[in-house]
Amino acid sequence: MALVNSSLVTEFILVGLSERSELQLPLFLLFLGIYAFTVVGNLGLITLIVLNSSLHTPMYFFLFNLSFIDFCYSCVFTPKMLIDFVSENIISYNIISYVGCMTQLFFFLFFVISECYMLTSMAYDRYVAICNPLLYKVSMSHQVCLVLSLAAYVMGFAGASAHTGCMLRLTFCSVNVINHYLCDILPLLQLSCTSTYVNEVVVLIVVGINITVPSFTILISYIFILTSILHIKSTQGRSKAFSTCSSHMIALSLFFGSAAFMYLKYSSPGSVEQGKISSVFYTNVVPMLNPLIYSLRNKDVKIALRRSFLKHAFIINK
Repeated sequence: MALVNSSLVTEFILVGLSERSELQLPLFLLFLGIYAFTVVGNLGLITLIVLNSSLHTPMYFFLFNLSFIDFCYSCVFTPKMLIDFVSENIISYNIISYVGCMTQLFFFLFFVISECYMLTSMAYDRYVAICNPLLYKVSMSHQVCLVLSLAAYVMGFAGASAHTGCMLRLTFCSVNVINHYLCDILPLLQLSCTSTYVNEVVVLIVVGINITVPSFTILISYIFILTSILHIKSTQGRSKAFSTCSSHMIALSLFFGSAAFMYLKYSSPGSVEQGKISSVFYTNVVPMLNPLIYSLRNKDVKIALRRSFLKHAFIINK
């Protein structure tokens, strides 16, 4: 996609999460810790899945992709966000070029939308595993897993292209201060000096599809899953299944709920302020929690992690 600048503005200024100077250092330390945990947790999970053949299953294939997405989209904006927190000359560091802003917008949307459909694929994988265990190897073959993962990235690319393409058609005249810590859709719409009607329609349609379709698919999958769980005679089996489902649903609710709150409403100045807070959850908190929710509570991952440590310790001692 060619980033053609039809605007008078050549650069933007990111306000950040807060303009209060006394909060900059505490916020820097907080988000540095979140970012470090996100990077270590997701890269650690990726490495663990690659190195342990016991984790080469459809479930962990999707977890691998989920961790890759979480790692990538947290890197799209967090490093600059951290620099902005501690920079003395706020204006010079908070500046982002027009092309840089549009590029950040594209990749941020690409990874966020891809995560929506990757989570949907994971729900479908759990549905097949619990409701049709005898057909699991056939229904979730390597080809099916690859197609589902590729479809998630294709939907991410299509959605990001639609939003970014519509943003490129807008003209930004003199106001260039973005009331956010990243280049996102709604804060940019506030700055346009031309009509944003088409953009808002695209937001409602594309975001509506990318939230409604995955949410509906996940909901249907879990209705069947819970129905199957209720027919399990073993109390221990039901407890384990319910525990897995509850963790997954908590993360899904946090991700989709904050995203829906951010985008599925009118783009007023007040909504942007609220959106900055809600976006923290799906841009910072969710990527940090995913390794814990989806893997570290999993028995197979704990065993694989223990084996990796023992193998590494054996090599060192040898």
